[in-house]
Amino acid sequence: MSRLQGILDEGPVRPKKSLGQNFLADPVYLRKIVDAADLSPRDVVLEIGPGTGNLTEHLLARAGHVVAVELDPRMVRLLEERFAGNPRLTLVHADILATDIGQLLRPHLARALVYKVVANLPYYVTSAVLRLLLEAEVRPVLAVLTVQWEVAQRICARPGAMSLLAVAVQWYAVPRIVTRVPAGAFTPAPKVDSAVLRLETRAAPPVPVADEALLFRVARAGFSQRRKQLRNAVSAGLGIPPEQAEAMLRAAGVDPKRRAETLSLGEWAALANVLAAGGAPKP
Repeated sequence: MSRLQGILDEGPVRPKKSLGQNFLADPVYLRKIVDAADLSPRDVVLEIGPGTGNLTEHLLARAGHVVAVELDPRMVRLLEERFAGNPRLTLVHADILATDIGQLLRPHLARALVYKVVANLPYYVTSAVLRLLLEAEVRPVLAVLTVQWEVAQRICARPGAMSLLAVAVQWYAVPRIVTRVPAGAFTPAPKVDSAVLRLETRAAPPVPVADEALLFRVARAGFSQRRKQLRNAVSAGLGIPPEQAEAMLRAAGVDPKRRAETLSLGEWAALANVLAAGGAPKP
């Protein structure tokens, strides 16, 4: 911890609160992250927000090539100095949310259109980064992300405690919490603990669905008023009469009195398929 603290104590690279900069410094958890990624010399790794490069150093020891995208110009300069001359690191000064990942990685994926993501994400961009990665045309085969503990729990929830975030992530990937990371493992320490979250992306949807966009539209409607029964939530969310919403739910084999958090991915797909077969209501 002292080495990193010595770097951060120098004025030009003090962590910026506005960028959510909390740098993971504990080598125990850095190793756990890299172990969870199952890296080999054949792998291309996208690292988002490398910061001071602690995780980058571990990634370079195991992966074939690392593409590190960093927003903060101060950290870019620090990384350029720390890893000067390393041919297996491509350092990119950019906002990952405004970056075409496919274009960014294309030069490094000439032999195989697969890559992995390893990142210690700032809490405030977690949802946006998940969407960027999982909805991309070329998706990572595996992502290992450090996220807020409560967010990891929500993502891994089962029917009975589902959220729209859980439905969205689990549709594209199989999530698993690798370990809990105490706040004290970071410099500076955040106010809450984190989790190392492993996402193994699916090669195909978990259940058949006629219209994936419709599935998410229905799910958003169901969770729009999550304290209400699905009959009323779907009615309000889709802008249709409650009687029509109830009929659709029953046709999908879903009790209209249930609430959104109790539905499985298969039940959301069944409801979307009923709507697709009968004509989805217009927005």
